[in-house]
Amino acid sequence: MESKRTNRSQSKYFNTALLMDEVLILLLEKKDFEFITIKEICAKAGVNRSTFYFHYENINDLIKECDNYLNEKFIDKYKGKEELNIKTISLNDLYLVDDKFLIPYLNFVKENKTFYRVVCKNTGIFGTVDQFNKLTKTTLMPIINRFGINENDGKYYLEFFIKGIIAVVMKWVDSGCVDDVNHIALIINSCISKDDDKK
Repeated sequence: MESKRTNRSQSKYFNTALLMDEVLILLLEKKDFEFITIKEICAKAGVNRSTFYFHYENINDLIKECDNYLNEKFIDKYKGKEELNIKTISLNDLYLVDDKFLIPYLNFVKENKTFYRVVCKNTGIFGTVDQFNKLTKTTLMPIINRFGINENDGKYYLEFFIKGIIAVVMKWVDSGCVDDVNHIALIINSCISKDDDKK
């Protein structure tokens, strides 16, 4: 079931929603989801339970909203950036993972590492991986097709690339994002060999 509020950015409740998101993340860092209660969330956020129930049906609604909000912020990172014309660009200038998109993504993850650390521990309750899958399918699949790989085979390549990138990023997050963003981008790019992709 969807959250009772459809556009929280225009809601007077926006700041309280952000606070409840932060409380949820902090609680998820310390305990498993099934042991978190609405009473506990409200107490730590300083809101009444009636306020919570006015905006949400249950904790799952709060989780979905928190997840969606971070994903919206992530997608906003790409707005205004120059988009490649995948159909006409030379293959010599076309890469599966372009730093113009990878670096902003890694910076965003680092800025929100607490959230993503929680995602690492609770992959079943967040839809972040699904959102990442949707985004990369719209950007990576057309590139894979340009390299002469058909749609059927492309889905296997795409699965490999997506899961590999996610694994590297999650490992980085788990270590506290200590390594430099550019170093992680270099590792990802070296795993997805640009020269081999074009053969």
